Amino acid sequence: MVDALLSGNPELRQQAYDWAEKNAKTDKVTTIRATGSRSTCGRAAEPVLRGSASNTPRGPPGWGKIRRTPAPHSSKGTTMQQRTLGRQGLTVSAIGYGAMGLHLAYGPSDEQEGVATIRRAYELGVTFFDTAELYGWGENEKVVGRAVRDFRDDVVIATKFGFTRDYGLDSRPEHIREVLDNSLRFLGVDYIDVFYQHRVDPAAPIEDVAGAVKELIDAGKVKYFGLSEAGSETLRRAHAVQPVSVLQTEYSLFERDAEELFPTLEELGIGFVAYSPLGRGFLTGTVKPAAEYDETDMRRTDARWQPGNYEKNLDAVRRLGHLAATKGATVSQLALAWLLAKEEYIVPIPGTRSVERVEENVAAADLTLTDADLFTIGTILPGGGYGERYGAGSLPNWI
Repeated sequence: MVDALLSGNPELRQQAYDWAEKNAKTDKVTTIRATGSRSTCGRAAEPVLRGSASNTPRGPPGWGKIRRTPAPHSSKGTTMQQRTLGRQGLTVSAIGYGAMGLHLAYGPSDEQEGVATIRRAYELGVTFFDTAELYGWGENEKVVGRAVRDFRDDVVIATKFGFTRDYGLDSRPEHIREVLDNSLRFLGVDYIDVFYQHRVDPAAPIEDVAGAVKELIDAGKVKYFGLSEAGSETLRRAHAVQPVSVLQTEYSLFERDAEELFPTLEELGIGFVAYSPLGRGFLTGTVKPAAEYDETDMRRTDARWQPGNYEKNLDAVRRLGHLAATKGATVSQLALAWLLAKEEYIVPIPGTRSVERVEENVAAADLTLTDADLFTIGTILPGGGYGERYGAGSLPNWI
């Protein structure tokens, strides 16, 4: 059935929509907001649904496994429910904030607007802020540090090491220590909550990398160790030296490859942070053709914006928009809610330079999806979007 949907078979597509419409009338509703982890690695409990489990629709082959647990009531506006990442005590808001776009890849920005956006995110309950040395070579970290200065002890700051100024890789222990000292200074803090290796460096044994971060943790300069775009073997080897609390990798309705790593994460008790959870902005509903973006915007060359792929992705977003509208939500909120529904150890970190947009993103933590909603989303994008996430030679090699 999934193959037929991908090929655009109108008869089967109509059957899918008829199924979704019929089952949307049931009272089987699942709240996707995060609760505290109910196991040491943050894995979800069994689904709790209103209505008979025996009557729960199964959906088509390839629909995929989605775990959901209902969240207890919490006040809105200043609090957000938390998720546990890993087994070392890292707890963050269900939705975080990615700061990369303030200085890299998405065209010109206004730093003051960025500061205001980060502060507004905190007011709305976001406690997880992600930056990196690479994002402006200290400039991004300075902005994040300035924005969170008045509430630093209330939030989790994640930054990354591993690149050189000419965009090569360098994860030698001495370079890791150098980057940490710079990041502490740029952020204006005396410790880093999460210190990620930004990309796996083939020239630096992962055991040496993990050992260097372990020394920093033992010294009180770092609290948790993370990896980004790493494969299962690398995760296991690093974890044997210093427990890995979290893996960060691109993951969204458009990009599903990371799902092959989930069994390893569950086995080792490692949390997952989804970057580009809105498909680099395609899932915001405000997308435009590649040529209309600024010369410094990566979307001008992103394969998902190129002719052929662009039209197919645009049609998928249009259809997602119809579903979102029935729930009084936006496409962005629907996409983030889908991520939160997948596993309780997943935390998306959408980035934005707009106060209005961060308010929209945070509201996704309160969005309720039914099984029928999840099925309909699966029929629209059963295997992800169209187009590779990175160009030839740039796609991370998971080992």
